Amino acid sequence: MTQRVFICRCEDVTVAEIDHAIALGLDSVEEIKRYTGLGTGPCQGKECTVALVRLLVQQQRFTAASVQPFTARPPAEPITLGDLAAMARGPADEVDR
Repeated sequence: MTQRVFICRCEDVTVAEIDHAIALGLDSVEEIKRYTGLGTGPCQGKECTVALVRLLVQQQRFTAASVQPFTARPPAEPITLGDLAAMARGPADEVDR
């Protein structure tokens, strides 16, 4: 059985995939994110960014002070709860009585 160590559990990104990305010449957290999908799952990098930086520092790719975090990009524009509550109800929301 192959032993896999996950860096990003949301997107199943392994240490081997990170190493492969580095071998291809990707040399920033942003590039590694774009290539592997790391940090794009439900946690939006809150769980895996520290693990990635720790791995890169251990491999002497970067110093902890020089690492730049990836750019956060929400999947949609923010909306207030008031706007959601005021939205017109559609046919799927109607209840037969």
